[in-house]
Amino acid sequence: MADAKCATGKCEDKTITYEAVKAIADNILSRIKVKPVIGIICGSGLGSLTEAITNAQNIDYKDIPGFPVSTVPGHAGRLVIGMLEGLPVLAMQGRFHYYEGYPLVKCSLPVRVMKVMGIEYLMVTNAAGGINPTYKVGDIMLIRDHINFVGFSGNSPLRGPNDDRLGPRFPPMTDAYNPALITRALSVAKEMGIPDVVKVGTYCFLGGPNYETIAECKMLHTCGVDAVGMSTAHEVVVAQHCGLKVFAFSLITNKSSLDYEKKEYANHAEVVAVGKSRESTCRELMCRMIKSIAAERGSSGSADCGCTT
Repeated sequence: MADAKCATGKCEDKTITYEAVKAIADNILSRIKVKPVIGIICGSGLGSLTEAITNAQNIDYKDIPGFPVSTVPGHAGRLVIGMLEGLPVLAMQGRFHYYEGYPLVKCSLPVRVMKVMGIEYLMVTNAAGGINPTYKVGDIMLIRDHINFVGFSGNSPLRGPNDDRLGPRFPPMTDAYNPALITRALSVAKEMGIPDVVKVGTYCFLGGPNYETIAECKMLHTCGVDAVGMSTAHEVVVAQHCGLKVFAFSLITNKSSLDYEKKEYANHAEVVAVGKSRESTCRELMCRMIKSIAAERGSSGSADCGCTT
């Protein structure tokens, strides 16, 4: 597998083989002390979750042969592996975006690596713009479904020859976001005393890196979109393809403008700032979700993971 050189504009949209994925997975496994069960992708401003991971080992992306490198401000660009609420986890501080120049097969490569490593659950977070006019900045939207506009053109991370060792040729996307985990998260939100902050909705993936026009936001609203962002959908497509159980949520970091007279201007600094203001709540939600999975599996979570607000 040739390494993508996006900084020089030489990314190539090639199929990544099972053997290449396994080589990366084996490299990571040879360097860590635990075998992760849960994979976590931390979105913009939400990377502080890794502070709750105990006995943590850090591996920079640049030190993993064949792995992409994150170029977005606010994305640390490393794996953090350790224990969280009684379960071994692998967290990504920084993801890879289509707008960085990476093909989608490369953006979603870490999900396949997680699967080959033996990970069973994928927990995904992102920062998103609120299309639903009832959403407020700081709300948390549990993702029930997505609309993948980038995929409508056939631009899919599954494009090219299929290897059955990674998943079926034609995977269904029904219930790609595990319904039982969504139900569990709603119960967790009540336990945390934040049921009014937590919503359930549909996420839309657009290519970026520009934010949406008012006309585009109005169209998305008409299509039933509740929040919009530049990630996640392709990662979840690959997760569903390879049989991972997915839980995902969006932190609403800005209101997308639907009105020419009352304009809302999004910017990355605001996204990161809102992420930081809500990091303890997002961290606790994720910790409690992992604790519930640990209980279901018969693992005992720690008495204090440092996740409380």
